[in-house]
Amino acid sequence: MALSENCKTQTAKEQGSVGNPPSDVIELNVGGQVYYTRHATLTSFPNSLLGKLFSNKKGSSNDLSRDFRGRYFVDRDGFLFRYVLDYLRDKQVVLPDHFPEKGRLKREAEYFQLPDLATLLSSEESKILSDDLCNDLDDASQGSDQLFYPSYSLDGRYGYITVAFKGACAGGGRESQLDNKAKKLPRIFISSRIGLAKEVFGDALNENRDSDRPPDRYTCRFYLKFRHLERAFDMLSESGFHMVACNSSLTASSIGHYAEDKVWSNYAQYIFYRE
Repeated sequence: MALSENCKTQTAKEQGSVGNPPSDVIELNVGGQVYYTRHATLTSFPNSLLGKLFSNKKGSSNDLSRDFRGRYFVDRDGFLFRYVLDYLRDKQVVLPDHFPEKGRLKREAEYFQLPDLATLLSSEESKILSDDLCNDLDDASQGSDQLFYPSYSLDGRYGYITVAFKGACAGGGRESQLDNKAKKLPRIFISSRIGLAKEVFGDALNENRDSDRPPDRYTCRFYLKFRHLERAFDMLSESGFHMVACNSSLTASSIGHYAEDKVWSNYAQYIFYRE
């Protein structure tokens, strides 16, 4: 059974050197990602696709394509194959937090004919959806002070929030030379779904620039009434958010005739996610 027709085949001598290496180590190229594993691992589930292709039956793996180095080539998602290989090794799989590709991994499990892994991934997806629904119902029944938006009861449980920090200072200790615009800084801006931002920051959110929009809409016009990033991070952490990315930049503009007479502007963005 050929998994791909897009590879050049090495000479028989080169194929033999890779296909029959010392011991039982097998080298795989899965979608451009190279993996080394044992023959026993690939055949740990005899009824799976890899179990059939790498069985000891004569000629069972001859239909597999090879890359230009003679490695067995499988035309599937090379990143997700690591979890398939973990399952072949340990009969279980451990996914990272906030893993967004359970659906694609389930499709890989079905392709490699691993029904138990596909069932496991389906149950995990159902559990997450069930937990979210229960949490929403609990919030509604308890009558808590937190804002609850039934129009997006499921979608409101997860999402991204971007925290942008903008600040300025004068070089050479000349704080008095900062102009009026710079003196208003620093400021912390919030970009996210409106309902999500209100849930996390509550009364600390200055929403006078975007006050009447529905909670399922997005905005980048909110900012916080306080100016301490650590406080914003604490509020996000308490609400179950984790930082997934950040970036920053530093620029300078002259306010005098000397090199040290500069206003330094710092702009940083921190992206948080809750599954």
